[in-house]
Amino acid sequence: MSKAKIDMNNNVSGIGGYWHNYKEKHPNIAQFIVFFLLSTGMTVLQLILMPVFKWIFAQTSLVDTSFRIMQFGHNFDGSAYYLFDYGAGSLASGGGGGLGYFLAVQITIGIAQIINFFAQRNITFKSNSNIWMAAFWYVLAYIIITIGAAAAQGFYKAPVYNLLINTWGMGSFGETAADIITMMINAAISFWVFYPIFKVIFKQEPEK
Repeated sequence: MSKAKIDMNNNVSGIGGYWHNYKEKHPNIAQFIVFFLLSTGMTVLQLILMPVFKWIFAQTSLVDTSFRIMQFGHNFDGSAYYLFDYGAGSLASGGGGGLGYFLAVQITIGIAQIINFFAQRNITFKSNSNIWMAAFWYVLAYIIITIGAAAAQGFYKAPVYNLLINTWGMGSFGETAADIITMMINAAISFWVFYPIFKVIFKQEPEK
C-alpha cells in the first residue's frame, strides 16, 4: 500500500475515531447534529424538486383551477379566509398558483418526508421499534404539521410573493426567491416539530 493511501486511511480513521469518542461523551448533541445534517439535506432536496414540479404543473390547466378549502372566518378586508388558499392564476399574474401550486408543494414535501422518515429512523436514531407504528405517528404528525404550515402561509404567502414580484419588480427571479422562502419556512417548521416527535417514536428497544 502506498504511503499516500496509508496517510489517507489514517486521517479517515482519525476523524472517525474523534466522532466515535464525541458520540460516546455527548450522545444527545451528536444525535442532534446528525438530525440537523439530514434535515438540511432534505431541505436542499425540496429546493431542487419544488421548481421542477411547479414547472410541470405550470404546463397544465391546474394553474387556472382554484383550490380553496377549510374556510375559517374572514380576513381584515372582509374576504373569506381559507386554510388552503390557492386561487386560480399564476403567482406572477397575481393569482394564488391554483391547484398546480398546491400539488407542487405537497408532492415535494411528501417525497422529502418519506426519505426523511427512513433516513432519520435508520441513521440518526438507529431505531429498531415497530416501523408500522412509527409510520402511523409520523403520518399523523405530518398531517398536523401540514395544516399548521398552511395556516402560517395564509399570513405570509401573498405578501412575500407580491413584495418580491410586484413591489420590488423582480419578476420571475422574485417568484423563485419567494418559492425558496416558502420552502425554507416549511422546512423550519418541520425541523423543530419533528425532532421531539422522532425522539418519541424512534426508540431503541432491547434485543430479545
